[in-house]
Amino acid sequence: MRQAGRYLPEYQAIRKKHTLEEMFRIPELIFEITKQPLDIIGVDAAILFADILHIPLTLGVDVSFPGKGGPVCTPLIETADDLLQVHPRPVEETLSFVKEGIHLLKQDISQPLIGFCGGPFTVMTYLTGKKVKKWLYSDPESAAELLQMITDQSIAYLQMQVDAGVDALQIFDSWANLLSRAEFCRFAQLYLKQIVDAFPNTPLILFSRATSHFIPEFVSLKPSAISFDWTYPLHEIRQRVPSTIAVQGNLDPELLYAPPAVIERETKKLLTSMAGDPGFIANLGHGVLPDIPVDHVRTFVDTIKAFKLS
Repeated sequence: MRQAGRYLPEYQAIRKKHTLEEMFRIPELIFEITKQPLDIIGVDAAILFADILHIPLTLGVDVSFPGKGGPVCTPLIETADDLLQVHPRPVEETLSFVKEGIHLLKQDISQPLIGFCGGPFTVMTYLTGKKVKKWLYSDPESAAELLQMITDQSIAYLQMQVDAGVDALQIFDSWANLLSRAEFCRFAQLYLKQIVDAFPNTPLILFSRATSHFIPEFVSLKPSAISFDWTYPLHEIRQRVPSTIAVQGNLDPELLYAPPAVIERETKKLLTSMAGDPGFIANLGHGVLPDIPVDHVRTFVDTIKAFKLS
């Protein structure tokens, strides 16, 4: 998942020398940090080190990381009046550092490289200072204008990544769990569909902390794969997902606080439950937490790679 490097001492050493803004926007650092889980843990694919909030930069909104409370967008876009000040910029120019980082990686690694972006609703959540539902309820028409603008910029951003060489894409609509089913269909699903439809020839994974609650809605989008949170057993979820769509997940990331023997046991339970499924990607149900012991992450990965049915 997307936070795959931040638990590593090697990542934390870079973090002591650089701001997050520098880490996200210097191609050589993107290259180094993306490679760390490959080299140290031995995972099967690299996930591009980038921020979920690169799209606001293309809308003239600055993104900073004060250290507590998550990223901050300046200025906030909270109303239709604020929307008048938003002027989309060319993605290739604004986010050229991402393309350069991908080029460096593709010259060096043999494993698949997964690019990504935030889902439009999730990006809007941050752009509004997490007051997104106030806007949705008070002026849904202008909210839809912003969501469409984010969607258009996201498609251009993902296309740039594909052109630069990424092998697959993942869309993180993490905050869609704020929405009811009706709201999800109107303010998230509609825009995710545009993104999925824009990439018919590139494997694309959808993720949200609400995927287990919106299974039919995600299935209707027909992505290559859906990544599920840990709230329901994955073998039960699979019964509601066609075999043409892969499923990814879905162990609770906090399981990795447990002793290695417990991690191994619970990981084998998941693998056994999904044995024989041709479209199963073993993973966590969200990102690795920053204080998880490295050896515990390695136990999880090694257990998966060594697994064989008895």
